[in-house]
Amino acid sequence: TPIGNLADITLRSLYLLGLADTIACEDTRHTGQLLHAYGLHKPLMALHEHNELETAHSVIAKLRAGERVAYVSDAGTPAVSDPGSRLVAAVAAAGLRIVPLPGASSVTAALSVAGCIAADTSRGSQVAGFVFSGFLPTKGQERAAALKQLASEPKAVVILEAPHRIDVLFKDLSALGARQVTVGRELTKQFESIATMAASELPAWLAAKADNARGEFTLVIHPQAILDMASSSAADAAITTTATALLTRLLQELPLKTAVQIAIDVSGLPKNALYEQALGIKNSGE
Repeated sequence: TPIGNLADITLRSLYLLGLADTIACEDTRHTGQLLHAYGLHKPLMALHEHNELETAHSVIAKLRAGERVAYVSDAGTPAVSDPGSRLVAAVAAAGLRIVPLPGASSVTAALSVAGCIAADTSRGSQVAGFVFSGFLPTKGQERAAALKQLASEPKAVVILEAPHRIDVLFKDLSALGARQVTVGRELTKQFESIATMAASELPAWLAAKADNARGEFTLVIHPQAILDMASSSAADAAITTTATALLTRLLQELPLKTAVQIAIDVSGLPKNALYEQALGIKNSGE
């Protein structure tokens, strides 16, 4: 179901919701309003994290009686950081058919706008794949372990967080320093905002204005490899600048081959690269 913008419902979802005999849902009030917006009126049954296993038996009974039952989470995809996985497991164990309906996802929306992963590693500095962490543990050793694992994860990591805990999460993530983070706030909704910054800047961004702390958050922590590559590129640029200055001065006093040899001895850089650079300097001077 839509995560904000009602236009994100798919035609297939509307068609199959219209065919359903019963709609099981995380919150009957929320789903009732959603269906009303599409002109649909169906019997509803509550199935949430506190009664999922018990109510799964009622769903199975309806399916065995030949009814079509749809399960709807409050927003996004059931069983992904939402109830539904135990229902799916119970229905599958009963040998009954399950049909997934794709739709709006804050995870893929945030990843697409972060621009930090690729289908393969041949595309420059981009890195293949990502890790979905969802909501981190809120307390104690489990949270500390999750944060430690997150810091050492080389791939992009997607995290979800509620507004009342976002300040704590940003404070924890700031320890990642220069690693880039894309913050998706209220994705698909009227006041959607998207910003990318160094992890160390997250607390200051949050404190900059009250609106920054409102709404649901989807974060993409960019791959560690991109940060490493950026650091490497900066180091390479510094070395190249130093080598250029050294060769320029040597060529003012010495033949090309002698200047290159001294530059090799001083800098330790590859001979071929320094020789080509020296030729370029000499030709530009002439």
